[in-house]
Amino acid sequence: MDVPESQKIVCDAGKRLIQNGLVGGTWGNISCRIDEYRMAITPSGMSYETLVPEDITIVDFSSDNVTWEGKHKPSAEMKLHIAIYRDRKDINAVIHSHSMNASTVAAARREVPPILDDMVQIIGPTIRVAEYALPSTKKIVKKTMNALKGRNAALMANHGAVCTGRDMEEAFTCTFVLEKACKAFIEAEFLGGAKEINKFEAHFMRQYYLRKYGKRETKE
Repeated sequence: MDVPESQKIVCDAGKRLIQNGLVGGTWGNISCRIDEYRMAITPSGMSYETLVPEDITIVDFSSDNVTWEGKHKPSAEMKLHIAIYRDRKDINAVIHSHSMNASTVAAARREVPPILDDMVQIIGPTIRVAEYALPSTKKIVKKTMNALKGRNAALMANHGAVCTGRDMEEAFTCTFVLEKACKAFIEAEFLGGAKEINKFEAHFMRQYYLRKYGKRETKE
């Protein structure tokens, strides 16, 4: 993937998240992988509504001395995005959001059990909650990476959520499904609590999804 294309993908994703009510103002951040050691990421403190592709920052994380180029500073949460790309070679897009229902469950520090078919397929058999840590710190990166093991999304205690995908479309779908699952989990509490899908069936659906949709087209 070349730099202009990656900048456009990230910019368009930000506007799409705004349109779907999944982020607001300058909250959250979005990135996509360009190649093994570069990513395009939203800049710090800029509204998604006014972003243009040229505002998206290019970060080089080929060494511990991370560098970036562009008109603006990269998001303060870039360390989390870098950690995901370094650890998960299958992941090519990351969305960190503060959507309402995900933030509510994160504030309650409740793990979401396997309650929806699309949740277990796209995210995994549960949605874990990363232990609380201050934003933009090494600790929050470590805690979130632990919660993401074997999953495509995780909640971040008293903060928000992070979603990943093999491309931006999958990361967006993951963000939408996570918000849907958190809303269903909250509302099911008023009806006596959500009833879980059998763990074997949840695992089967997850593996079927990964196999069936395992070969996604990516541009290098």
